Amino acid sequence: MRFSERIYAMQASPIRKLAPYGLEAKARGKKVYHLNIGQPDIKTPPSFFEAIRHFDEDVLAYGPSEGNPKLIEAIIEYYKDYHIDLEKGNILITAGASEAIVFAFTALCDPGDEILIPEPFYANYNPFAEWVSARIVPITTKAEEGFRLPPTETIEKKITPRTRAIVMCHPGNPTGMVYSREDMERIGHLALKHDFYIVADEVYREFVYDGLQYVSFGNLEDVEDRVLIMDSVSKRYSACGARIGCIVSKNKDLMGQIVKLCQSRTSAPTIDQVGAVALYGTSPSYLQEVNREYQKRRDIMYQALKCMPGVICEKPKGAFYMMVKLPVDDAEKFIIWMLKNFDSNGETVMAAPGEGFYATPGLGQDEVRLAYVLEEKELVRAMDVLKEGLEVYPGRIEAIKA
Repeated sequence: MRFSERIYAMQASPIRKLAPYGLEAKARGKKVYHLNIGQPDIKTPPSFFEAIRHFDEDVLAYGPSEGNPKLIEAIIEYYKDYHIDLEKGNILITAGASEAIVFAFTALCDPGDEILIPEPFYANYNPFAEWVSARIVPITTKAEEGFRLPPTETIEKKITPRTRAIVMCHPGNPTGMVYSREDMERIGHLALKHDFYIVADEVYREFVYDGLQYVSFGNLEDVEDRVLIMDSVSKRYSACGARIGCIVSKNKDLMGQIVKLCQSRTSAPTIDQVGAVALYGTSPSYLQEVNREYQKRRDIMYQALKCMPGVICEKPKGAFYMMVKLPVDDAEKFIIWMLKNFDSNGETVMAAPGEGFYATPGLGQDEVRLAYVLEEKELVRAMDVLKEGLEVYPGRIEAIKA
């Protein structure tokens, strides 16, 4: 039987596609340190579960397509701390930030339209664009240069009459990049000059380190009608399974169109929204403690990687990922080898192969994304196992040259 060309063209998730190898490794008795997926081990605030336990309705009914009014009001209050003043019509609740991104692409792009994205980028942007038959145009950044944006002229050469948006993941997944206000204003200037939108994926907003002050794309007043913020409770409150996100924009005409997409899927999950209302009431001390914990984990991973010969990485300023260049022939082959053929006292490591985070063919083949989402003791051990594996991997570059 024949399937659509769209589904044939869609890439498998580089974050999840090697999961069967991990399951097989565990079935053989190995312990697998999962550095491949951004699933925090931080405890979800208990208020989420308490709110759900106290949900007392006779019927579990559809909610409003726009979202639970109490949740929208809680988000409005949350954004005040970032000096962003919102109204009810500026927020639409979605089933996670993933649905928010799909809705944004659907509302902005016709088939064949183009979306600029600095690469490496969150791998799921690829299938999200393919769903709406849009084309990703990558802006290449490099680990050796700290994944900084190239000069404005370089970015401008990528813009065509079909450019409809640029996606800015800030802080960045997978790079941990935190953009300066100057860089953000450069992007805003290009959006005004060439008439396109800024899709700002800001789900890691709370995870900014080394005393940096976070600036949201929503703080850029000159382009506020061109900015769509993607947000979520998943990482902020360690509630990935809740699947509650939102789109935030002051462009009321655009939001009026996106409402039709919200209506087409009826509503976001009713009970999860009840829990999310409680999450937005979480004490700031929770997020401050989580920030300190991730910064500690970042430092552990970074220091360990810098001591591994041939490994190239930059210390990320945000999120909880590192994009790392390894001295191997092929990162995906290396990960599979680690799961199938290697262990250190019955333990091994799983990472996400880097190639899937790029749109430019051939890039990222020797890179992996590592998520520092394990507690200190486990993370230290995972780094030791990774180092041991790299030293004996048959496809290590030095070994091939020898």
